[in-house]
Amino acid sequence: MKEKKVFIDPYEDLGYAKLDLHREKRKGFPEVVFCEGKTSRQVLGILASIYKKNKRVLLTRVPPTLGKQLKQKYRTGTYHRQARVFYVGKRTGRTGLVAVLTGGTADIPVAEEAAVTAEVMGSKVQRIYDVGVAGLHRILSFRKDIDKARVIIVIAGMDGVLASVAGGLFAKPIIAVPTSVGYGLSLKGITPLLTMLNSCAPGVAVVNIDNGFGAGYIAAMINRS
Repeated sequence: MKEKKVFIDPYEDLGYAKLDLHREKRKGFPEVVFCEGKTSRQVLGILASIYKKNKRVLLTRVPPTLGKQLKQKYRTGTYHRQARVFYVGKRTGRTGLVAVLTGGTADIPVAEEAAVTAEVMGSKVQRIYDVGVAGLHRILSFRKDIDKARVIIVIAGMDGVLASVAGGLFAKPIIAVPTSVGYGLSLKGITPLLTMLNSCAPGVAVVNIDNGFGAGYIAAMINRS
C-alpha cells in the first residue's frame, strides 16, 4: 500500500502576520483572529486573506468601534456586541447540544463568547444563566434540560464552585471557565481558577481565565465527535 502524502499549504506572510491557511483542513475550522493588540488595518488585512481562502472567519475580542468598521466592510457578517465576537461567512447546520451555564449575570459576556463560538462551529447551544451556588435550587430546576447536552460549559467568578457542583450532578464532559468577576481576593480570576483546578468532581477540565472562546471551541469539537 502506498503511503499517503499530506500536502501542507504554505502560510501567507503579510509581514505583521503569518496566516495559517491550512488550519481548516487540519482542525475543521479556519484560523481565528484575536483582535486585542492589533490595529484596525492589521485586523482587516488578516480577515481579508483568511476570508478569501476559507470563506468564513471568526474574530474574538472585538471592541465596538472595530465591530462597526467590520460590519460596514462585511455587511453579511454579524457583530455580537456582548460577546465581542464578529463572524462572517457560511453558516453550517447545528447539531447536538452544548449547555452554557453561568454563576451570575456578570459572567454573561464570557459565556456569550463561548456560546457564539460553539454556534458558529456547528453546535446547538442552550444558555442557562445566573444559576450559581448562592441559590443552588436554581441549577436543580434546570437539571432535565442540562442532562440533554453532550457537553457542559460552566462559567463562574467569585469562588468558582459551580463547576464542582455541575461535575457532581451530570455525567457529561464539563469545561470550566474561571472569570475575573469578583471582589478583591478573587484576584482577578485566580481564586476561581484554583478552585476549578482543585475540583474533587471527576470529568471537569479547566481553561484559562475569561477564555470563553477556548471553552466554546473545545465544546464544539467534543460535540462534533
